[in-house]
Amino acid sequence: MTSDTSVAESWEDLQQRLFDGSWDTGVGRFRSRFVFRGLDDSRYGLSTSLMRLGGPYRDLERHLLRNVRKYAPSAVVERDSFWHWLTLGQHHGLPTRLMDWTYSPFIAMHFATAKTDRFSSDGAIWAVHVGDALSLAPHGFTQAWQEVGGYGLDLDTLPKLVPTLEDFEALSTEPFVVFFEPPSISDRIINQYAIFSAMSDPTIGIDDWLRSTRVSDRVRHKKIVIPATLKWEIRDKLDHANITERMLFPGLDGLCSWLRRYYGPKSSGAAPSGRKQ
Repeated sequence: MTSDTSVAESWEDLQQRLFDGSWDTGVGRFRSRFVFRGLDDSRYGLSTSLMRLGGPYRDLERHLLRNVRKYAPSAVVERDSFWHWLTLGQHHGLPTRLMDWTYSPFIAMHFATAKTDRFSSDGAIWAVHVGDALSLAPHGFTQAWQEVGGYGLDLDTLPKLVPTLEDFEALSTEPFVVFFEPPSISDRIINQYAIFSAMSDPTIGIDDWLRSTRVSDRVRHKKIVIPATLKWEIRDKLDHANITERMLFPGLDGLCSWLRRYYGPKSSGAAPSGRKQ
């Protein structure tokens, strides 16, 4: 198996690596089927908030869902399905098996460079081909993916395929992942071009799944390391392109986060590369 990890050498090289594989011969357009996730430290794994909860988290997941369903106003979800409750919980900070991704490589760059106090550490962006991943899911998911045009599934489809969490886990003895687009319950989800992943086995990280013998050569994926010395250039250029907290987290909290970072001292974290423009 060849390594899925490479290192970006420059701003231009990073974009080349992120957009590589986005040409769709079927339509003769650049229509990427990859989704992206940015990490501010390349040493971090792709662990969900449920995994980070610790303890007997697999058993606790059902209690978390049962209680958010019990205590949250019923009007906050458009449908009473576990997929809708998982999505709502993920959006509001409940530990879940879901993981946030984005269709936009630039938004993934933002999350890899949003915290200037992490600029002494290399960052990373993961990319996964949605179609390849869903090709290893039970047949109904693959067929549904083709029907929605080759992007993420949606919450009109998933509850019909698997109405309960128990059904989802029992579909296959082999772990698999599904990618789905959350409903537009907030401007944050819209502006972040969001898509979620869900593993059928909540104890398996998607990075470990991708590197397993059964999966590694069948699902296109890559991890692109962003050297610490490149982070300032990326951050400044993203700010210039309006990829900021002000846009991705609409409201006063996002505005203030952006201003705090934008006007903060440049002395924190690693020094910029000093490359002449």
